[in-house]
Amino acid sequence: MTLPMFPAEAPVLPEIRPARRIKGTVSAVLAALGGDFPTEEVQSLTMDFDGVVGDYHAGPTRKSGSREPWYPRGTEIRNERQISVVAPDELAIAAAGMGIDRIEPAWIGANLLIDGIPLLSMLPPRTQLFFEGGVTLRIDGDNGPCRIAGASIAKNFPDRDETSLALSFVKAAKRRRGVVAWVEKPGVIANGETVTVHIWEQWIYPAG
Repeated sequence: MTLPMFPAEAPVLPEIRPARRIKGTVSAVLAALGGDFPTEEVQSLTMDFDGVVGDYHAGPTRKSGSREPWYPRGTEIRNERQISVVAPDELAIAAAGMGIDRIEPAWIGANLLIDGIPLLSMLPPRTQLFFEGGVTLRIDGDNGPCRIAGASIAKNFPDRDETSLALSFVKAAKRRRGVVAWVEKPGVIANGETVTVHIWEQWIYPAG
């Protein structure tokens, strides 16, 4: 048997950050039950493996769009965007950048508003959200802001130019639009629940 060859010197590892846990609080639960992506506040969210039951974004698969230029538009792919999670502090910063007084989570199709997690939009992929009631969500990644969500915001400010305000959301909400997640363990999420965020050990893959 031929043994594999290894380099004489082990590669230098990048900085490795240990795993950690942070606790936050669910301050609103919302669902898109009207056939379009904007949501409205509800008493609780019933989750199955497809996402929020009855929600616009529920399903095991979805159609690819502009976010997936490596596929022809409309290709059926795994739905890793079942749940949209946002933070009030980040929405406030984005609103200030747009010159408006607020961005309501419902306007941009959020399902969960979570308070107390610093830099929520930068939580890394694979992070798990353990909810007090038993639901577990797993983060796929950040939710890039788009003009469609910006247009939904702009409709609530008729005194402003709709096109320019919609476009300003893309820049103002960059890395502040929250994250998208999928259901790892189903159940029911209620407003006011504690959520424990488990961030796995992190490192940056060395280039070259």
